[in-house]
Amino acid sequence: MSTSLEGNKILAGILAAGIFAMVTSKVADFVVHPKQLPENVYKIEVPEGMASASAKDTGPEPVEPVLALLASADVAAGEKGAKKCAACHTFDKSGANKVGPNLFGVVNRTKASHDGFNYSDAMKAFAEPKEWTYTSLNNFLHKPTDYIKGTKMNFAGVKKASDRADLIAYLRSMADSPSPLPSPEEAKAAQDAYEKAKAGG
Repeated sequence: MSTSLEGNKILAGILAAGIFAMVTSKVADFVVHPKQLPENVYKIEVPEGMASASAKDTGPEPVEPVLALLASADVAAGEKGAKKCAACHTFDKSGANKVGPNLFGVVNRTKASHDGFNYSDAMKAFAEPKEWTYTSLNNFLHKPTDYIKGTKMNFAGVKKASDRADLIAYLRSMADSPSPLPSPEEAKAAQDAYEKAKAGG
């Protein structure tokens, strides 16, 4: 009898402790509202290289084409814009090489081919396409260091498509026989490819 009574007392004590713990927890939740922190208290610093590696490298943004703009481009405006290049380049037929090569007849000329100029290894190795087509000139003038990695050309680039078109039209005019302008079909194909690239396709 005594043993049974002691067992009941122990069981009652355990139940009472459980009920007390449950009530205490509910009261604590009612009195203290947990607050969700806006950010982790302890930040884990990830090396920059590792952080960027987790994202897909999409490369430079597609460059807006100028083929459709060349027929109506302003050659005089292009000549004026080319003055910023005059510190490094000459444009007339008898012009000497300077920091950069002479650019007479550069449109559709083979890359890294002007006599007497010591081109960078990056420029010599870049051969897609081999000639300075209207499109490759446009891409290069937009931002040289994006188009040809390792180029020595220290030039930020021409951001506005119409300004690049004017400059390329001027370069086209500086030749014994200017290269033919792009056809409407070529211009449309370039624009379509640009729109597709912008859309991520």
